[in-house]
Amino acid sequence: MTAWEAIVLGLVQGLTEFLPISSSAHLRIVGELIGSSDPGAAFTAITQIGTETAVVLYYRRTIRDILVDWWKALRGDDGTDRAARFGAHRENARMAWYIVLGSIPIVVLGLVLQDWIETSLRNLWITATMLAVFGLLLGWADKIGARQRTLHEITPRRAVAFGLAQAMALIPGVSRSGGTITAGLLMGFTRKAAADYAFLLAIPAVMGSGFFQLFRSLSDSPPPGSASGLETLLATIVAFAVGYVVIIGFLKLISTHSYRGFVVYRIVLAVVVVALLVAGTLTAQGGIYV
Repeated sequence: MTAWEAIVLGLVQGLTEFLPISSSAHLRIVGELIGSSDPGAAFTAITQIGTETAVVLYYRRTIRDILVDWWKALRGDDGTDRAARFGAHRENARMAWYIVLGSIPIVVLGLVLQDWIETSLRNLWITATMLAVFGLLLGWADKIGARQRTLHEITPRRAVAFGLAQAMALIPGVSRSGGTITAGLLMGFTRKAAADYAFLLAIPAVMGSGFFQLFRSLSDSPPPGSASGLETLLATIVAFAVGYVVIIGFLKLISTHSYRGFVVYRIVLAVVVVALLVAGTLTAQGGIYV
């Protein structure tokens, strides 16, 4: 991978991570089209540290309030009984526990399916299918969802449902934000609330996966043709800068517009990917770097 390819892929990551169109699918597709082959699950996970840092920066006050109240509840400021420590008297403390609860599915499935995630599930036939199927699901959820519930109405059961939806994004083409937002819309949450929770919920999983892959790549010999540490760092920095701008624009957009444009885009992209596969321009499995 060259420096300019790393910049292009960082740009792609930053542009697509927060939109419900699957950043991992775009990295997989664009990586091969520009000649660097499939950048791999490790490169994808590490560059997501950049975009997730943008989330932390954007939601820094919300995250601060959640962590402060969580710590106060845990140390017993509101009582030493179990209910108090689990946030009975502090909404932000309960939110912290809901994020922990919602993170469990993707952690468990990520460990169990790790080999498939890094190889078989990156097949572009699967990616194209997921782009189309989950695009239609997003459109359906946006159409029938009541869009009335706020973040204050998250419950343990809804947190798990959000988490299971997020875990589907282990398959390129699903979209972490898209899957989680779809679940939120189906449960009656507003577009803004579903997006906010999707971004907050992603922080532990994305940061954990990114740093796991980073430390693993430092200890293993990189496969031939894979990105070097400098190229990965360059892509991560670009992803952070672009991602911060995108998250601001996306949250403003969904406050007044539906997800119809993203649904159409996903279906068109799925058709294009299939056409390129049939034409031989793209290879289904590609060169996998993990």
